[in-house]
Amino acid sequence: MTPIPLDEATLEDARQFNRKLARLPRFRVRNRVTPRLIQALLRLSQLGADRKLARTGIRVETDFAAAADGVRVPLRILRPTGAVRGVVLEIHGGGWVIGNARMDDRLNAAMVQACHVAVVSVDYRLATQAPLQGQLDDCLAAARWLLEGGLAGCEHLPVIVVGESAGAHLAAATLLRLRDEPALLRRVHGAVLYYGVYDLAGTPSVHQADADTLVLDGPGIPAGLRLLTPDLDDAARRRPPLSPLYGELEGLPPALLLAGALDPLRDDTTGMANRWRAVADVELHLLPEAPHGFIRFPTAMARLAQARVHGWIRERLNRVPAIGGARRNVAGGQEQDRWGQSRRV
Repeated sequence: MTPIPLDEATLEDARQFNRKLARLPRFRVRNRVTPRLIQALLRLSQLGADRKLARTGIRVETDFAAAADGVRVPLRILRPTGAVRGVVLEIHGGGWVIGNARMDDRLNAAMVQACHVAVVSVDYRLATQAPLQGQLDDCLAAARWLLEGGLAGCEHLPVIVVGESAGAHLAAATLLRLRDEPALLRRVHGAVLYYGVYDLAGTPSVHQADADTLVLDGPGIPAGLRLLTPDLDDAARRRPPLSPLYGELEGLPPALLLAGALDPLRDDTTGMANRWRAVADVELHLLPEAPHGFIRFPTAMARLAQARVHGWIRERLNRVPAIGGARRNVAGGQEQDRWGQSRRV
């Protein structure tokens, strides 16, 4: 594992920012009115987003994937100037109730430029528009569209799946559902998941979260999860793929998982990493002094974490075997699987 270098100056920078966060209101999901208001303000703030990207040389496109219920799922596509080495399927966060594909333009543009990838961001329906199953189906439809060759010029390139927070939950659930379609899953060469929710009944750190929790309304998280799944009891909430933590992970690709030590969702990430390690290479970073959403903050820690994510994606793309399966080095008794991992033969 490549460590993220965190010196005392970096940690103190994070502490100072956390003191500012402590004075801000927490994100709460108690009704359907507040998310709609936040969503309207978000869209207003995104006016001119395409022009901003164009000035950096990134080309913006729109396409659609067809979900099983006939819904057309919008896809926001960012392409680099020059050769494309791979494709990132990106699923945004926002607590399942706010957000859109444009909200991650800054992070996605940085990936495009640092990793020479195209990014396909999924504009899935929100919980204010459809039940959770609709969001799961939208993300699966987007994955199928991409993995079946929907992105022109990138039909045979390796795919990395990226998700943040609620988007990490949807990304992990999508990967579990793709286990039933191994020919498609074979194109996925890695997953990057930031501080996701993998147990919809709540892990211990979720139930222990108090009013001093940064960013999120600590005591209100379990109620928010119940509001998301109103017709289910905790046993049903824990069934995969709804709760990816309890799914069968065999066949999933290598993964990079990140969470903050101050995040009430940290047990979700550490638990998921421990289970995933049984089937594939996993790199886990539990960052000190980091709350939920840290990758978006103007801190040195966020910049260092983002640099590690970019490095990891480049490493995964560099390890992609030639088309035709595993690479063998019989003399050395080694074989590389489809993810470029060596094993004895």
